[in-house]
Amino acid sequence: MTTSTFNAILSLKPGAKFIIAEDNGTETITWKDSSKTQPTDSEIAAEKTRLDTIEAYQKPRRYAYPSVGDQLDLLYKDILAGKVDATGEFAKAIKAVKDAHPKP
Repeated sequence: MTTSTFNAILSLKPGAKFIIAEDNGTETITWKDSSKTQPTDSEIAAEKTRLDTIEAYQKPRRYAYPSVGDQLDLLYKDILAGKVDATGEFAKAIKAVKDAHPKP
């Protein structure tokens, strides 16, 4: 998935006011915010690339984690077993996902 121009601009200029119109695949940005400078096309392109890189490692990681219910169950069992540390099943499950899907 590629990051939209809209998301890239909001990442660069949080809360900025602007309009994006698309006509035959061409985007036109109308800047409506006098308190913030409009990002350049190259800044927007670089931010899209940065956000896409983050999404590329986060998405598989997100789906690899156990469900919240399963995580809570593991944590509860670790509490009962007195293993609320790195040796517990909860910590091992989370570490396995992080090891399999490291941050770039």
